[in-house]
Amino acid sequence: MSGGGGSSGDSSGDTEGTALTGAQKLKRAVRDYGSTIIAFHIGISLLSLGGFYLAFSSGLDMEWLVSRLGLEGSSSKVAATGGTFVVAYAVHKVFAPLRISITLASAPLIVRYFRSIGFLKPPKSKK
Repeated sequence: MSGGGGSSGDSSGDTEGTALTGAQKLKRAVRDYGSTIIAFHIGISLLSLGGFYLAFSSGLDMEWLVSRLGLEGSSSKVAATGGTFVVAYAVHKVFAPLRISITLASAPLIVRYFRSIGFLKPPKSKK
C-alpha cells in the first residue's frame, strides 16, 4: 500500500495546526490509503469525463451550461466553437474540487470495507 512507514509522521506534523488545501489533503490520503485511493479517484474522474462527454454529445446545450457555471467570456466562445471533447474536459475540470471531496470522504469507508473482507491487509502497527 503506502511505502513511507517511518517518515509519515514527519510531514504531517508540519500541517497539524494549519488548514490543509485540497491538494495537501489528497497527498495525505494517498500516503495513508495507498493505491486504493488512486484507483478510486481515477475511476470517478473517468466516469465524470465520460458522463460530460456523453451529455454534450447527446445534445445538452453547451452554451447554457457554461453560462450557468459562471464561465463567461472566452469560455463561452469555446463552448460555441470548440469540440465536444474540449468542452466536456473543461467542465470536467471545473468539477475537480467536487471529485476530490468525494474521493477524500469515500476513501476511509472503502479501505475499511476492503480490510473487513480481507481484500487489503490491515495497517501496520506503529511502535
